[in-house]
Amino acid sequence: MNRRSWLLMALLAALWGASYLFMKVNLDEGMSPVFLVFARLALGAVVLVPLALRENALAGIGRYWRAILFVAVIQVVAPFVLIAFGQRHIPSSLAGILVASSPIFTALIAARYDAEERPHGIAISGVFIGIVGVALLFGIDLSGDATALAGGLMVVLAALGYAIGSLYLKHGLRGVQPIGIAASTIALGALLMAPVAPFAIPSQGPSDEALAAMLALGAGSSGIGFWIFYTLVRDIGPGRASLVAYIAPGFSVVYGATLLSETITAGAIVGLVLILAGSWIAAEGRLPGRARATTVAPLEPPAA
Repeated sequence: MNRRSWLLMALLAALWGASYLFMKVNLDEGMSPVFLVFARLALGAVVLVPLALRENALAGIGRYWRAILFVAVIQVVAPFVLIAFGQRHIPSSLAGILVASSPIFTALIAARYDAEERPHGIAISGVFIGIVGVALLFGIDLSGDATALAGGLMVVLAALGYAIGSLYLKHGLRGVQPIGIAASTIALGALLMAPVAPFAIPSQGPSDEALAAMLALGAGSSGIGFWIFYTLVRDIGPGRASLVAYIAPGFSVVYGATLLSETITAGAIVGLVLILAGSWIAAEGRLPGRARATTVAPLEPPAA
């Protein structure tokens, strides 16, 4: 990877790690999760659709409408809504950590449905390490509070949706330009949310801080972030580009602690380390520093 790619990856991790902060700012002001997701998707589409059109990435995509619809629901709308509802009850930093469990679910699903991605050898131990990390968070940081437990489960379900979507993308949308997939699924997601969004319009206008966070979430994390991600996919390949999923949670923890004054417990740190280590081993099939086996990795979803 050259210097430009590393800079883009750092910027992307900062944007995706900040998405939980941006959501929390709006949710704390009383914004409905439904309207928050709609606005996020609409703003993201405003950025992504022109970029896709410029690269002619939407040509012929209509024949894949069923696959695009499935991905829009399972990997965009459902996870975004679940995370938004979940973050009403848990800190933004914890949401960022739990979403990082997505590669664990990818490995578990692949064990049954994708022979090429089925975990073998040390990758299996990575799955168990990640599960221990998730269990630790639920046993320590979410224990004793039913609403926090429900919020954490919603975020974990979102991570499951990301995992299902990543494997489906690999098989169901072969040959479609990635930026075309991003633009079409985000735009379709906004259209799917449009009928219910009017019923969730806030009763009062957002503060300047919340409005700035909303613009940064939609145009930044969802718009520019997706564009950077698929630029990296083109330049360095999906496997290396997906490494951003292991960097972004660190940013979410830092943002939560420094900007939202969230308490970062020892259990959260240990859980983060176990989830990221387990996800890495499960996804890469190796320990850090060891050569990777020659396989075709599924395109991992966004970390937000």
